[in-house]
Amino acid sequence: MKNPMRALVTGGAGFIGSHVVDELVRRGWEITVYDNLSTGFVKHLGPALQSGRVTVIQADILDLASLTKAMTGVSTVFHLAANADVRGGRHNTRIDLEQNVIGTHTVLEAMRAVGAEQIIFTSSATVYGEPDVFPTPESYAPLQTSVYGASKLAGEAFIQAYGEYFGIRSLIFRFVSWIGERYSHGVIFDFVQKLLRNPAELEILGDGNQRKSYLHVEDGIRGIFLAIDRILELKSVINLGHEEYMPVTDLARIVCDEMGLRDVRFRFTGGVRGWLGDSPFVHLDIGKIRGIGFRPSVTIEQGVRRTARYLLNNDWLLKERTARQ
Repeated sequence: MKNPMRALVTGGAGFIGSHVVDELVRRGWEITVYDNLSTGFVKHLGPALQSGRVTVIQADILDLASLTKAMTGVSTVFHLAANADVRGGRHNTRIDLEQNVIGTHTVLEAMRAVGAEQIIFTSSATVYGEPDVFPTPESYAPLQTSVYGASKLAGEAFIQAYGEYFGIRSLIFRFVSWIGERYSHGVIFDFVQKLLRNPAELEILGDGNQRKSYLHVEDGIRGIFLAIDRILELKSVINLGHEEYMPVTDLARIVCDEMGLRDVRFRFTGGVRGWLGDSPFVHLDIGKIRGIGFRPSVTIEQGVRRTARYLLNNDWLLKERTARQ
């Protein structure tokens, strides 16, 4: 029998996943965290584990038998497990297919087997490729520019099809980059690592003029659960981002300031993109989620400062992530 207050969170020991778990605990849910711990950390779950309502299973989402067993009795699945290295898909062209497409299909097959009713899926603004409409709405028809973006869009399509076939309700969130406490990869992480190695110089990919939107995890979690509570359609695709955006060079200056560094020389690798598949401008139209009451409360600058501060105060995370690379 399914418990309407029981959830499984794939990737639940990761940056965003652990915050999802915290919110579910706060709401009184029983939670199974399903994570292979390739990028996640059980340490992120410390406060949640103290509740006695969280079970951690270390396993891979490609293991259908293990996943189905773990999902038995679950009503809602938060599917966050994925390969998150957007750049890596050019060098390992199978990883996004396996982890993001086949992995999502495996999650859906397990849901079908146990009768789980709802999936919350973390997609990405990368599905829009390089749009020419800003802010970019959910209705924008994209051309793909990265294997990662293509894999996320394919995952969305499978989820929507399973909704038609088997009545699985879905909320698909297209994210900008998230920042904040427990952040473990991305531009701020890279800048802090580089500056710790060489405080006099910072390599910045591209020409530094890339403009990106960032969302603090505190706001992102609030947005997800606001949508869960208020959007009742069988299938929904929702942009989740910030009204602001920031040039990469401005972000770099803020990180330097938080680290107490002055006169750091910026060295640019050149080109309008940081890497093949990178979009020079990411700014999503969040009118849909604003319509149900969402407003970001943390400015991008505040979020960048809090993220840099967290990394500097938690050097264990820097060391662990570096060791796994």
